[in-house]
Amino acid sequence: KPLRKMAEAFKDLANTLNSQTLMEVAPFSHACTLVSPLFRCLGIAFKFAELDYVAKVGDLAEASKSITTLHTMMDQDIQANCVRKAGSHTRNLLRVKRGLDMVKVLFEEIIAAEGNSLKDPASKAYTQVFAPYHGWAIRKAVSAGMYALPTRQQLMIKLNEDEVSARTQMQNYVASCETVISYIDKLFTSRDLGIDW
Repeated sequence: KPLRKMAEAFKDLANTLNSQTLMEVAPFSHACTLVSPLFRCLGIAFKFAELDYVAKVGDLAEASKSITTLHTMMDQDIQANCVRKAGSHTRNLLRVKRGLDMVKVLFEEIIAAEGNSLKDPASKAYTQVFAPYHGWAIRKAVSAGMYALPTRQQLMIKLNEDEVSARTQMQNYVASCETVISYIDKLFTSRDLGIDW
């Protein structure tokens, strides 16, 4: 049940943030790996996002072997003057956060939507979160891929959930993820790095 594992992992992260001020890289990157199967279930439209997301999460997981907290990780990149360079942990963290945000918006849209099509929820999530940072070619490819999305029912089967259990897990993820995304946004803004790049 990938949806349940994902929701529980983010609930644990949110609970940790409520009880302490620093987020550790290892549990964060582990929770993020649990989101990857969802991208896979969405098919070709989100293939590029899946590949990019998996690579960036892999980098953070590798970083967690030598760096304890997200604070320290970002501060090291700032000191090395490599925050915005391709491959920096901080840049990868921003990309991973966008992946989490896209899934959050997708779930909100699925919960609110009627019918069996995922095209509108997925299009809204993509347009809101990823489109501003993608060039014309990627936006065009994603738009074409939207026609190959699974139906809502097919997605539930792939995730091994029924409508009621899926809705519950999606709501749990949305609530917990909000806390995690907000925390990461504050890490960037408190260091004057911004989040729109």
